[in-house]
Amino acid sequence: MEKLLIAEFQNEYDLVDSVKAVRAAEVEVVDAYTPYAVHGLDKAMDLKSSRLTRICFTFGFIGLLVGVFGQYWVSAVNWPINIGGRPWNSLPAFMPVAFEVIILFAGLGTVFSFFAWRRLKYGKPGLQPSLRVTNDRFYLVMKQGQQRKSSAPVSEIVMAHHGKMVEN
Repeated sequence: MEKLLIAEFQNEYDLVDSVKAVRAAEVEVVDAYTPYAVHGLDKAMDLKSSRLTRICFTFGFIGLLVGVFGQYWVSAVNWPINIGGRPWNSLPAFMPVAFEVIILFAGLGTVFSFFAWRRLKYGKPGLQPSLRVTNDRFYLVMKQGQQRKSSAPVSEIVMAHHGKMVEN
């Protein structure tokens, strides 16, 4: 198992600059832990765009179809009752419920797809560098690599960007 190097930073600007410098030194970045979303970190880490947006749209569209066709089938085919003089297949009357079904399908479908895609399950251990990571610190996790016997070059890069190395 390769040794992980963990660096701690006080602010997000030093973290993003350090990620760029570490990647330029050909050190593999495993992950970055931040208490909030950091603009530009995804580009600095060279992450691909997420597939979750397409998954969410797909489940939302399925929800739209289920909501509209389900109401049409109930109102016009299976149990046609004239309520208030409106036609049985009144599309504007179906929209509020269809909207709610879109939100339900998109939300639940995205969450369960994410859990299945990342193989997340109850009790799976995670790497949490410090308890302060969700409060006010920024952490960068890197692999030391087999060819490097020392972490001194990485430490120099981190120190140049106002960070400090944390023992793993």
